[in-house]
Amino acid sequence: MNFKRILQALPVALLLTVSAGVAQISPGHDWRRVVTERLPLYGHRNWIVVADSAYPAQSTPGIETILADAEGAEVLQYVLARLSASKHVRPIVYTDLELSYLTESDAPGVDNYRELLAGLFRDPKPLSLPHEQIIGNLAKAGQNFQVLIVKTRMTIPYTTVFLQLDCAYWGADSERKLRAQMAQKGRR
Repeated sequence: MNFKRILQALPVALLLTVSAGVAQISPGHDWRRVVTERLPLYGHRNWIVVADSAYPAQSTPGIETILADAEGAEVLQYVLARLSASKHVRPIVYTDLELSYLTESDAPGVDNYRELLAGLFRDPKPLSLPHEQIIGNLAKAGQNFQVLIVKTRMTIPYTTVFLQLDCAYWGADSERKLRAQMAQKGRR
């Protein structure tokens, strides 16, 4: 069988997976299924990223990148719905600081996208950090924890949404109280 015939035999809905710096083409995978399968395995300190189409494939071992043949809003809404139904994790949302500086004339469609984000994230509002800083945070997290990046068809710059997972049933106040109690009583 020649190369051209092999390519023709591949299913149309291929999922491109980049994991540990090695690209693989995985036929028959669906981005929705990957998100649904990964979410129960993930806990606090894992990340799910809904990225624009120019987002780089990072080579940190714990970072997995999959390709979704879908618009960014569709993927983001699906991921958020899955997280909302989850009892064990909730997202801490980050967006690129650069997004707030883009104009409609520089990036057509950015105003509508910002409106979409404002509707999705009323309270708390996303934290905004410079793009390079967030990418660095992901690289650091990927050294010890799994990060799933879902690349979309979005072609507006700085529209990636970064979801750092946190424990849904144990909050920062509970953790502070526990740590204070431990410090007061000392180690047993």
